[in-house]
Amino acid sequence: MRAVGETYVHGYHEREQERLLDQAATLVDLLHSHTHYPAGSRVLEAGCGVGAQTITLARQSPQAHFTSIDIAAESLAEARRRVSEAGLTNVELQRADLFALPYPAQSFDHVFVCFVLEHLREPVEALRALQSMLAPGGTITVIEGDHGSAYFHPDSEAAHAAIDSLIKLQRVAGGDALIGRRVYPLMVEAGISDVSVSPRMVYVDASRPALVEGFIKKTFTAMVESVREEAISAGLVEAGTFDSGIRDLYRTAEPNGVFCYTFFKGTGRRQAR
Repeated sequence: MRAVGETYVHGYHEREQERLLDQAATLVDLLHSHTHYPAGSRVLEAGCGVGAQTITLARQSPQAHFTSIDIAAESLAEARRRVSEAGLTNVELQRADLFALPYPAQSFDHVFVCFVLEHLREPVEALRALQSMLAPGGTITVIEGDHGSAYFHPDSEAAHAAIDSLIKLQRVAGGDALIGRRVYPLMVEAGISDVSVSPRMVYVDASRPALVEGFIKKTFTAMVESVREEAISAGLVEAGTFDSGIRDLYRTAEPNGVFCYTFFKGTGRRQAR
């Protein structure tokens, strides 16, 4: 989700929708283990996008009710299609701005936000807005990546330059592609209690073919590759360097390649009064 006037650097084209779905399918166990909500729970999913995480959440907690919101109408249309296709009846999709939520305070028992804060200029304010939606004692789950955590073999200066151009581009747009390392201090600054953060590392080598295809190729490298024209036009990287870097990232998917990346999953709660 973005607030009005903020930019989603990866765009809303069909290939980006596919990438988000590939990412969600590949990382289900890594990111969503232990994310279950009790029967009757009211859960707000902020920034649902095309529903990539929504399907997993709703299936894992079939007796909870999810209100999944996003600011982008085109993303919501795809999310509605996917939720309907999956036959899910415990999801309500609504268009809403995270910074102007159309719900009374304390309307939800739980909040879930994944890959959203990295795109926002004011992540702490976003967390405060979301916490205000929680009933006392309600929980919040925050998941973010950190592009600075990517390392691989064979190593490549060009690959690092391509990744760095995405990090810089996101910074220019008002976001932070390194936000994973900030999840704990951001949640604490927002006034969330009992904050606990666990790193979730993706480690990929040739013995894990599903991750080679699903994460190295279809998730991470596809994400970097998607900003090629914008990064080059902004003067953040030379075209030859970027293209060489993408080739080298794909090279890590070959039999002797290795790729590592870390996500950060934070949980906390609103203090009971």
